[in-house]
Amino acid sequence: MGLPLIGETIEFMAPISSIDMHPFIKIRMQRYGLVFKTSLFGMQVVVSTDPELNYFVLQQEGKIFKSFYPKTFIELFGLEDINDQKDAKSRYLKSIIVKVLGPENLKEKLLCNMDEEIRKRLCLWSAKESIIDLKDSISTLFFDVIAKTLISYDPSTTTIDLMRHLKVFISSVFSFPLNIPGTAYHRSLKGRKIVMNLLKTLLSERMKSPRKESKDFLDLLVDELGKENSMLTEKSALNLIFVLLIASFVSSSRTISLATKFLSEDPKILKDLIDEHEEVLRNRGESDSQITWEEYKSMSFTQQVIKEAGRLANIVPASFRKTTKDFAINGYIIPKDWIVMIYPPATHLNSQIHEDPLTFNPSRWKGKLESNRGEKNYLVFGGGIRYCVGAEFSKMEMAIFLHYFVTKCRWKDVKGGNIVRSPGLEFPDGYHIQVMPKNIGVL
Repeated sequence: MGLPLIGETIEFMAPISSIDMHPFIKIRMQRYGLVFKTSLFGMQVVVSTDPELNYFVLQQEGKIFKSFYPKTFIELFGLEDINDQKDAKSRYLKSIIVKVLGPENLKEKLLCNMDEEIRKRLCLWSAKESIIDLKDSISTLFFDVIAKTLISYDPSTTTIDLMRHLKVFISSVFSFPLNIPGTAYHRSLKGRKIVMNLLKTLLSERMKSPRKESKDFLDLLVDELGKENSMLTEKSALNLIFVLLIASFVSSSRTISLATKFLSEDPKILKDLIDEHEEVLRNRGESDSQITWEEYKSMSFTQQVIKEAGRLANIVPASFRKTTKDFAINGYIIPKDWIVMIYPPATHLNSQIHEDPLTFNPSRWKGKLESNRGEKNYLVFGGGIRYCVGAEFSKMEMAIFLHYFVTKCRWKDVKGGNIVRSPGLEFPDGYHIQVMPKNIGVL
């Protein structure tokens, strides 16, 4: 169980230069088997690297298990009541999120907004033949689109650089929970405080002068807050915006950066991807018109590339559930109120499930694109009743970016691109590429 209080947290969070499973997990799998117990983040946990058990736990939420978040995540994301949240409250909040990230709004509004902003940004990068840090640049691009949708945020009209403070927050999320000035955890809390103060001001102003016509997500929340006996509180509304702002770019930017790195290393896969998008252009009446929903849904190989990059990225290296009753597994009992940590990389990088699991091979997903409820061997968007409500939005923004990236631009690696897990995926030296117009001769 490791040291008092901190347990084995330091070993679990130690950075490694690989996309493979962390040695902390591998060693314990060899020593104890697929399910073992340890102490992480100040709590005793049962770690599951068993794909069958992982899937079972996700499917049994609300029955044998319930959602759970470590204390550090609750403090950082402002989720004080989430571990005690009733199913009705969860469904209610999900219904609100669906109004902005659900299929209807994706088709009618977000696809158009995303298409316009991505084209504009790629045109700017390629015209100047810019050298960019891909992950940071994509993060800013995706954030700008969703921040405008959520709160009508325009960085040119405010003195607070919201994105800068969110990046500080994210960079320290997996730090050790020591709230002392100078520590990464303290910087993360400070970044959150600055962002939340801005959101509070925006919400307060909007509630004092509500707009007659709803134009963004904040208007929708103001309307919900004004309803009699509403389940929404100002605090939960602010936390909801904060989490959505974070979720809009963190996973997608890292997944696209990793996909680009793999595409740079494999000309055959890159050619197959380009061929699919050139076919989309040939079938379109006007080559410069925006992507339609039907075109997006036709990009099957693109979805295979995104799915494979997500499998190898393992952006969310762990998720937690709490037992609601004693649970028997392999002759052992997991007592009521114990925490089970699901470890998705054990599924995604399992050689018995995926042939050559460390190889980037999008074709392994041909004919196997997931449903809206997840699947047993692919846990990138979770599963069960907590399957990510923003999954389609995430896949859409990545597909649109790749469409214009491979049809309008060329790129070459400049520096960086080294991968580190600690335990999430990072590019510690950045991933710098030069973006150039596609119609200019190859350098």
